[in-house]
Amino acid sequence: MHIIVCIKQVPGTTQVKINPETNTLIREGVEAIINPFDENAIEAALQLRDKHGGKVTVITMGPPQAVNALKDAIALGVDDVILVSDRAFAGADTWATSYTLSQTIRKIGQYDLIICGKQAIDGDTAQVGPGVAEFLGIPQVTFAVGIEINNGMLKVNRLLEETNEMIELKLPAMLTVVKQINTPRMPSFKGKIKAKNAVVTQWNAKDINAEENKTGLKGSPTSVVKIFTPPPKGGGEILKGSVDEAVDVLVKKLRDRKIC
Repeated sequence: MHIIVCIKQVPGTTQVKINPETNTLIREGVEAIINPFDENAIEAALQLRDKHGGKVTVITMGPPQAVNALKDAIALGVDDVILVSDRAFAGADTWATSYTLSQTIRKIGQYDLIICGKQAIDGDTAQVGPGVAEFLGIPQVTFAVGIEINNGMLKVNRLLEETNEMIELKLPAMLTVVKQINTPRMPSFKGKIKAKNAVVTQWNAKDINAEENKTGLKGSPTSVVKIFTPPPKGGGEILKGSVDEAVDVLVKKLRDRKIC
């Protein structure tokens, strides 16, 4: 079984800056970590590999420094890692990112399962995993909280707001997982040594046969028009007196504002 995990390197701090020209995050010089949801995706893949055999390949699209996130993945025990990095990918929205990752997976070739974290904490769109599945033309299940594989069939326990849903589908497929699915393991000493000496495979746009008009800012059908900090909420007002007096005052204020 070959499982591919898509991860993203995200800022490890809330102190981020925005490029005023492109309205994108400035990542240079900012501490970066593996997106927390993607740690759960890696753990889910490793557990499936440990149970069923096979290999786990982790891929990411990002700047050269994203190598560090991939080495962290190696320390956790994955078998192979690939970085797709090219200036042509800069400023990609979720559509262009999904396209680039799907092209990377096409180049990898054979796979049985793709796992992504539910969403990235720096964007919170939850669109890339489903987008990859759409480009590859494979079935998908989001918000997975449990995974079972039997005889080439995938059984997924899907977390909904008020209940859970059981879905069964054929492989190959794509899943996005939530944090409740597992507790990510810590890197082992042996894994850290392996990661330190690892050579990360790197591909560019040409290597994955990516079309220029489908990557980066050029290939992004959406764009950030404006970024701003929401105005602070006004302070509340405490109504004093007895309950009856407070209710009378509240009703009067609501009527004055024509709310009731």
